[in-house]
This record gives sequence, structure tokens and C-alpha cells, in this order.
Amino acid sequence: MPGPDRLPPMQTLSAFESAARLASFTAAARELGSTQPAVSQRIVQLEEDLGAPLFERGHRGVTLTPEGALLYEAVRSGLDTIREATADIRARRATGALTILTDAGFATYWLMPRLARLKASMPGVNVKIVTSQLGYDPHRDHADIAIAFGDGHWPPCTSTRLFAEAVTPVCSPAFRELHASVRVAADLAALPLLHVQPTDPERWLAWNTWFAAHGLPAPEDSQGMMFNSYSLVVQAALMGQGVALGWTPLTDELIASGLLVHLLDTPVTTERGYYLVCPPARPAPAAVPLFRRWLFNELIDVGEHAHA
Repeated sequence: MPGPDRLPPMQTLSAFESAARLASFTAAARELGSTQPAVSQRIVQLEEDLGAPLFERGHRGVTLTPEGALLYEAVRSGLDTIREATADIRARRATGALTILTDAGFATYWLMPRLARLKASMPGVNVKIVTSQLGYDPHRDHADIAIAFGDGHWPPCTSTRLFAEAVTPVCSPAFRELHASVRVAADLAALPLLHVQPTDPERWLAWNTWFAAHGLPAPEDSQGMMFNSYSLVVQAALMGQGVALGWTPLTDELIASGLLVHLLDTPVTTERGYYLVCPPARPAPAAVPLFRRWLFNELIDVGEHAHA
């Protein structure tokens, strides 16, 4: 026996949505390129399937019953979602589009400085950058490609590591001048530290892990400041408010420009890092291989500059 969650036939839902929206079986028939008796028959079929009347029939048209109003809201919402998805797919194929998902830190400090070069390498492609601080979830997030931070494990996706997690304390040049006596990791325990709000389990290296990697106990969090985004941490460091953990490649441009400096040049590395993550096999936009080619060319340039 069919379960209560079985969907009615799509033809009956389409006829119902049109008739409910237009308040007329005749107008629905014209819209659907059908006949009034055919639309009426499909509505009756749907009512019998659900075991409830959906319309009050009158000489001047039809009105929804409470059950009909409930169903109409659900059907209308579902069809709107389908229309948006199909329009998006058609637009991608017609004009070329690419949706890239990453976190706000990578988007702000690595992608944005290279955005002009990215657009120049993909003329005619509508690039959409979406950020999420929840980490990439292929079952939740809809993107053509992702640059995600983690351990490389996003089943059923394939992933390629771009950058290992390498973290070094950074600060403004003025802050370093004020604390010129800092020489070793233990010296940082007395300084104001800038924290990113921690996660459980730990998704990225935190100050307590950094101190532990040097065999030291972590100071109390209260001596520094806590922020819920890495962008705010970096901004506080630029303003000379304390010491931040600087991730490669997020702070590389700021270091190269002299806006930030390494307080100690002793990076802590982990098995995590930034990965290029590709969703499982499905029709992918033609822009995906263009983006991959651009990305790896950028990494080659970064490597050449680093060894220049």
C-alpha cells in the first residue's frame, strides 16, 4: 500500500497550481494548452488521491479550501525553486558561469587580490564567489568547485592540496618595534594575543595548539581579544592591537607589502591545509577547467616569486 508521503503525479500538481493561481479551470486550461474538462479531471484525480476537496466550485470560478490553500503554498514554493534552478542552469550554459565556494579569509586575502587576473583569464564567464565559515559540505553546499580548508577528506569529492597549514605569529611593524625584546616563543605569553573563535573539534590551529607545539602552556585567553572572523583578527593586527596567527597563504600579501611582519619566524605546520575540491561526476560548467588552469598557474607564479 502506498505510503502517506507518496507524491501525487506531477501532471495533477501542475494543473492544480495553475487553476489555484488563476482561480479558474478554464484559464488554467488555456495556460497549459489543454481543455477545461481535462484540467477538471486532473483536479478530481488529485482530490481523490489526497482524500480531501481542494476547491470550492462556484459559478464565478473556484476558491481554495483550507486543504487546497495548504497544498498551493507548498506546490508554489516547490515550483519556484525548480524554476530558479532551471533558469540558473540555462544561464550557465548560455553565458558561462562559475560558482566558487571558499571561506571568507581565503576569499578576502588570496582570491580578491587576484580577481582582475582571474576575470581576464576567463572572459565572458560570470564568476560568483560564495563564502561559508561552516566548512565545505558537498551535500549542503551547491558550488561548481570549492577551495576548502581541512584534511582533504570530503567524500564523495576529489581533492588536491594547494597549501599546507603553516602558521606564524604576525603583527604590525609598529607593534614589533614596541616589543623588540621578543626572541623566542615563550616571550609571546606576555603579549596581547588575537584569537579566532574556536571550534570543537578544532578546524584550524589555535593559540593553545601553537604554544603546545613549542612545548609551552598557553596563557589565559582573557589577556587577548576574541573575534568570530579571521578578517577581524587581521584588521586588529594591522591596527597594532596585538599578535595574530598568520596563515600561509592568507597573510603572504600583507607580509610582502610590509603591512604585517613576522614577530617570530618559526612556523608551525599541520597535516591540514587548503584544498581544491571537485564535486562528484556530474555535468560541470565549461569554466571549471579554465579556473583550474588559472589557479595552478597562479601557484606556479607564487612558487617562482618565493624562490626569486
